[in-house]
Order: sequence, then structure tokens, then C-alpha cells
Amino acid sequence: MKKRTILLAAGTTLGAAYVVNKKRKQKAIEKEQQVDEEISSRYYGDKQVYFIGGGIASLAGAAYLIRDAHFNGENIHIIEGMHILGGSNDGAGTPETGFVVRGGRMLNEETYENFWELFGSIPSLDMPGQSVTEEILNFDHLHPTHAQARLVDKDRNIINTHSMGFNNSDRLAMTRLLATPEEKLDDMTIQDWFEPHFFETNFWYMWQTTFAFQKWSSLFEFRRYMNRMMLEFSRIDTLEGVTRTRFNQYESLILPLKAYLDNHNVDFTINQTVTDIDFKDDSNITATAIHLSNGTIIELGEEDVVIMTNACMTDSATLGDLHTPAPKPVERPISGELWYKVAKKKPNLGNPEPFFNHENETNWQSFTVTCQGDALLKRIEQFTGNIPGSGALMTFKDSNWLMSTVVAAQPHFKAQDANTTIFWGYGLYPDRIGDYVKKPMKECSGEEILYELICHLKWDEDWEEIKKDVINVIPCYMPYIDAQFQPRKMSDRPKVVPEGSTNFAMISQFVEIPDDMVFTEEYSVRAARIAIYTLFNIDKEICPVTPYNRNPQVLAKATKTMFR
Repeated sequence: MKKRTILLAAGTTLGAAYVVNKKRKQKAIEKEQQVDEEISSRYYGDKQVYFIGGGIASLAGAAYLIRDAHFNGENIHIIEGMHILGGSNDGAGTPETGFVVRGGRMLNEETYENFWELFGSIPSLDMPGQSVTEEILNFDHLHPTHAQARLVDKDRNIINTHSMGFNNSDRLAMTRLLATPEEKLDDMTIQDWFEPHFFETNFWYMWQTTFAFQKWSSLFEFRRYMNRMMLEFSRIDTLEGVTRTRFNQYESLILPLKAYLDNHNVDFTINQTVTDIDFKDDSNITATAIHLSNGTIIELGEEDVVIMTNACMTDSATLGDLHTPAPKPVERPISGELWYKVAKKKPNLGNPEPFFNHENETNWQSFTVTCQGDALLKRIEQFTGNIPGSGALMTFKDSNWLMSTVVAAQPHFKAQDANTTIFWGYGLYPDRIGDYVKKPMKECSGEEILYELICHLKWDEDWEEIKKDVINVIPCYMPYIDAQFQPRKMSDRPKVVPEGSTNFAMISQFVEIPDDMVFTEEYSVRAARIAIYTLFNIDKEICPVTPYNRNPQVLAKATKTMFR
């Protein structure tokens, strides 16, 4: 079971520390109560708040408005261009047609500070009397992760990944990077910093596939991950730090959050794209109107607020099926397109150019396998030694597509019946020719992708028997899934509340939050909290980034791991 450990001095020092901490905690509670009383006495009148985009950041922002600003839910509007809310937190399907998740968002108990705090106030839909945080952590502690087949080579051998595989040059480069200020890393890539040997180490294969980095990804982001996830460095080989939701993220996170907002009468508009935003013609950033794809123009009052999702990493994703490849997207990303427009109108709104014009660098492809019965999952269990839900990622390090698979605890969907099983996988190099299926992954049907996997496991002689149980394999091509990792300048990502803003904020994986790391649920929730607390003058603490990279015990473990 994962838990935080707090070490206190013994004897009289312990007693003194306890008294001091108790007094501090009591003062903090009293201040919080005073702030709540002050906020609850505010009168917002007819003030309206418009969230553009219906992902977890917007939903979290609406929850913070209701909970911490005591704002009327009927005056909160969430506008989503798709037919469903949730953004990248998705999950859908039936036992008859197969299930699909575009990706599986990794949670982490120790570093998702604002995420757990927010969901601690959202009631669970399935566990009466519990919050979503309690439901997830209770489930995770009963289903701990300990991968026993993290890396597999071309001969189907499970690699001993206890050693990171570094040489002294790798260690020196890593140490220099962590000591280099962020300001000196603009536009640099990981491969600009490290020698070729680094990219053949066990560490790189594990870190790369756990967090979806590429050699050409931003060195800046890699450095942030190393600092932010220093706690995970010593256990990257087992992925013990992964925290699991009971079901897919749509059902475990989005549905209870949506239910909370529904109970407060928040207004939702789906299937409507925001095509443009007007701003007042002065030196400030003041939104004055919102344009919708159906021709509607929402004129904003002087007190109204606009909070915009400026980009989405799963934008323009396409789905195939067992016999059909996922089609190539024909349009530029909706969310990025809006960012392009507003960034030209006002300064300090960032630059989307580095993120959305490099599809060959930002794409990868996932696939979801749905089977009748558990014969295939049993085979995987016998090979890995991990029961479903305990193994996290298994990566085929020598595969041309760099394939990885994850078998979640079953059922992963509430609609799954007892005779249906699913698992998920992805390839980081969908443009490359397969080892066994001689075409690029992104041109393959679901059946061809599964066959490639079966061949890597050396079960191809049993292919005809295995595929009898396959209901569907749904490939998902995501052209911009790694866009947030693109090399960039510090100024390319806007601040959550840009300088000069009077009523406008941006929330997404494409805004700048010092010290935190993108491609996480925490980043979206933290951005939403910053936006609401700043625009509504809420004098409450936003949970800070926990500095595990300055914890002596964590650093000692990391140093020991580097020399394994």
C-alpha cells in the first residue's frame, strides 16, 4: 500500500512540534472560515461565467466556482464542441460492439495535490458516503501495482529492469540537466542533451513509455518530469507509484463531477464549437463576445468571465475497428484553431505554432481489445505473472512501433458483463513499418494491430484460436497527443491568467504553470483552480507542488537508483 511517511523527532521535541502544528492548523482553519464568510457575503448579480471546452479542466473550474466562490450554478455555462463531455478522459462502448479508451490517464497519490483535494469534495456515484478521492484510493490500495514484466525483448525474454543501464556519461548529463536553470533550455530537445547510449538504457525505455516522451520532445518538460516525479525514479521498474481508478476515467471521474455540477444547475451546451472571441480594443485583455458555430453570438456583460481551453491533446482523434484502420484526420484541431485566432488579437496569449504543425512528431496510436471470455487475458497473466490490474505497462522494447499494453482490473467499464474482458495498448511510432505486419501502424486495422502484438508474444501459431474470442479491436489515431511535449520557448505557453487580463483565462495542458508537469490530470485541475482563485479574488491556498526533488530521503534513493 502506498502511503506518505512523516518523520518527527522523538521526546520533548515531538510534543512541541505537535503543539505548534496544531496551533498552525487551527489558525489555518479559522482563516479559511473567515474567507468563506467574506466570500459568501459577496453579491455577483447577473454575472455569467463561460467555459469553452468540456474537459476536466472546465468541469473542475465550475466546481471550484460553486464550492469556493459560492457562485450560482445557473450562471455557469460550459460549451463543448463534441457530443460528449470529458475531453481526454473518455470511455465508451458495449459488450456487443467493443469498448474503447483513447488513453489511460495515470494518477499518482503523492503528486496530484489539487486533484485529490478537489475530488475529496465530489461525492462518489457508486460508494455511498464516500468521496471520489476515497473511492479511488481505497480501490487502489486494495489493488496495488507491481509490474513483473515491464520490458520484453525481441526474443520474448522479460528483462531484469532493476538496473537503469546508465554509464557515467549518462549520469553526468542527468546531473547537469537537473542543475541547469529552465531559462537556458528554450527550444532544446532531449536528444540535444544526451548521447546516443542514453536512449538504449532500461531507464529511457521505461520513462519514455510511462510518460510518452520522444527523443525530440522538449528538454524543458523532461527536466520538469524528473524533478516532479523524483519519487517515482526509484520505482519506475515496477510502476508502484501508479494509482488506479476503479473504472475508466470517464466513469470514475467525469460522471461524478458532472453529477455534482448538475445538482447545482450548471448549464451545458454540447455539439457547439466556439469559433472566435472578440476583445475590447484597448491595452487590456477583456473578452466582449463569444461566436458559436451555429451563428449565435453571445454578447458579454462588463462583469462576465471567459475561461478558455486553448488546446486539447486528443483533438482530431479518429477511430477504426477490427477490419478498418483509423482514418487520417482532415481538419486542423478545433481547440488549437481558436487559440490561433485569439493569439493574433492580443499579446501574452502564447503561440500555438510549435505545438500543432508537427503531426509526424506529436502523433501516436492506441488500441482497445474486447474479447469474449478471459482466455487471452489468462495467457498474458501467465506470461507476466501479473493478475489484471496489477501489472501496469508491458513494453516490447525492440518493436518497430514501440508497443506497450496495459491490462486493467476487470471490469473496466460498468457495462462489461462477466463474460467480457478488455485491455488497452499503444504504439509510440505509428509511422513505422511493423515487424510482422509490413505496413505502418496507423494504416492497420484493429485485427492487424492485435496480430502484431500476438507475434511479439510468440503466440502466432495459436492466432486462429485466439481471434475466435475477439469481439473488436478499436484503433485510435491521435495526431496531437504528444503536442504538449514539443520543444518550445517559455513564452509559447500563456499564463493561466495572462498579464493585462480583466476577465479572461486559459486552462489546459498548454498553459504555463511553474514547476508542474503537463500530460497530467493534476495540471488541468491546478490550472482551473488558479483561474478561479485569481479572477474571483479567492484568498485560499492552492496546494503547492510538493518538492520531492529536495527531500533528502528521496534524493538518496534516486542517487542509489542511478548507480544500479
